[in-house]
Amino acid sequence: MENFEFYSPTYFVFGKDNENRAGEFVKRFGGTKVLIHYGGGSVVRSGLLDRVKASLDREAIPYVELGGVMPNPRSGLVYEGIDLCRKENVDFVLAVGGGSTIDSSKAIAAGTVYDGDFWDFYQGKRIEKALSVGTILTIAAAGSEGSPDTVITKEEGMFKRGASGDAVRPKFSILNPALTQTLPAYQTAAGITDIMAHLYERYLTNSEEVEVTDRLIESLLLTMAHEGPRVIADPDNYEARANIMWAGMAAHNNMCGVGRSQDWLSHTIEHELSALYDCAHGAGLAVTMPAVFTYELSHNVMRFAQVAVRVWGCQMDFAHPEVTAKAGIEAFRNFLISIGMPKNFEELGAKEEDIPKLVDVLCNGDGRNGTISGFITLNEEDCTKIYKMMV
Repeated sequence: MENFEFYSPTYFVFGKDNENRAGEFVKRFGGTKVLIHYGGGSVVRSGLLDRVKASLDREAIPYVELGGVMPNPRSGLVYEGIDLCRKENVDFVLAVGGGSTIDSSKAIAAGTVYDGDFWDFYQGKRIEKALSVGTILTIAAAGSEGSPDTVITKEEGMFKRGASGDAVRPKFSILNPALTQTLPAYQTAAGITDIMAHLYERYLTNSEEVEVTDRLIESLLLTMAHEGPRVIADPDNYEARANIMWAGMAAHNNMCGVGRSQDWLSHTIEHELSALYDCAHGAGLAVTMPAVFTYELSHNVMRFAQVAVRVWGCQMDFAHPEVTAKAGIEAFRNFLISIGMPKNFEELGAKEEDIPKLVDVLCNGDGRNGTISGFITLNEEDCTKIYKMMV
């Protein structure tokens, strides 16, 4: 296990109806004027936005609103939010929605107190200072409600990039599983896939002797494999949704990733798909991960064989461990298909003829130097082969 530092100060409020206490927690964590940031649609129609505003009114906390967050959140709305926060002297950003809304809120929070272009943070600059952020989660997926991470798409060039810093870890996050019960099955399944991707990205490590975090990751993968089909079959199963929601947080606040190197090649490769085609991130990952894992397999066959046995119940072939490793990847792929995720480019809405463009942006766009690195290092030829495996 490698040396590490870990700081996870978010105050979690879990369970039914706790969105009605949002004002209480904004006040507890020092907010005096709030930006309520959201997407629209269901947050408005369901009455959730009105309940949140009422909770702020009860605490006499003034607020301004900015809706319009899209899946794969865009830089243009972030700039708009930064300008609004500065104009209105906002000191707290309250995200009401899923990972896209939370990521956009974090970008606004960081950009408001920064003298330069907020995109600097998405080109490698660490976020050291930001407005306080709180969240009310409406979909279990991204894990942004407990993480220091944020992903934004820059509209000029459609570069989808990530930034990080403990300054944007939420001060509090309200997690009410009941808020996810109205989600379409496809969105629920995409969220499940994203959660499992966050676990796999940490599992694929070059660090040795990491049994504790291995076992944590495996237990969460087993939970998702159990609860995923239950919630797809019965969308109103509160207990299944509760387990998925807490697993989503645990998968990405990095308690499973400390002391070990991590992969993230599947996410990096998928980002170009969701940036170009505006597909659901989880759906893109469902197509991307089996291809990436198969390409990476020879780098450490036993790591893939281990998860195949411990999570997917595959029989260990000691003479030919690559057989077990491949069986585990196939079992995972079949699981994703069983919950309604796409299995190839065609079902995702991607096009084979776009592969050269995808590879160029992936490897060379926005300051990259021709390679991407994680569990292994990939060049343009490698990435081309991986995308073609998805066709």
